Amino acid sequence: MSAEAAGTVPTPDDTADDLVPAAFGDAGLGDSRFDADGDPTREESLSRLLGGGRAAIEGSIPPIAFLAAWIASGGELLTAVIWSLIASAATLVTALVQRRKPRAVFIGMLMTVLAAMVAYYTGEARNFFLIQLLSNAASALAWTISIVIGWPFLGLIVGGIIGTRLRWRKDPVLLRAYQRASWIWVLQYVIRVVVFSVLWWLDEETWLAIMRAALTYPLIIACVALSGWVLFSAIPKSHPGIRKPQVAVAD
Repeated sequence: MSAEAAGTVPTPDDTADDLVPAAFGDAGLGDSRFDADGDPTREESLSRLLGGGRAAIEGSIPPIAFLAAWIASGGELLTAVIWSLIASAATLVTALVQRRKPRAVFIGMLMTVLAAMVAYYTGEARNFFLIQLLSNAASALAWTISIVIGWPFLGLIVGGIIGTRLRWRKDPVLLRAYQRASWIWVLQYVIRVVVFSVLWWLDEETWLAIMRAALTYPLIIACVALSGWVLFSAIPKSHPGIRKPQVAVAD
């Protein structure tokens, strides 16, 4: 599972390595409100910055393997755990072969190992998803705090990717926009926590595995799309955009 899918807070490095298209990796500041290529026919898009297809798919592989092995073995926990670990290891090897930085994939593998150990030693298949539940709850809290104190994580991530670093914090328009858009990320974590908590309480291992996969790739896509709309809708047309923070100069 990816760092994001696991519910941990992504860092600018994690996001740039695993969520951003390769062509965007070393993009600098662009012109006006346009994208990194300065194309006047395309405005900046958060989905182009944080297109989490690869990371989300990789994050879905271990729980799908767990579910498939669980069903095929007739509910044998050890078999399901072993196959989830094999699937997690495969994603790590693939990243290494493709010469991608495996940091997020490695973290995801460690999360899978920890989840497998909890499930195996407690003897309950539902506890394979307990780590995910708790990490999503922690992430929802962390993102909420970051918004309240004026350091929204979405701003930190995007600023790290596009090279503006922390200059957006001195621009009231961008600070407010990042805060508003970050609430969408809080919402995605809350959705997972609510769904996983109910299914965990009902001891529905099969549905936990199904929803674990369903709430990774599709939910991340929806989150990126909606938060992008909120972000850019909050920025007036008169503002040059996220790549050019308007830092007020003291008289």
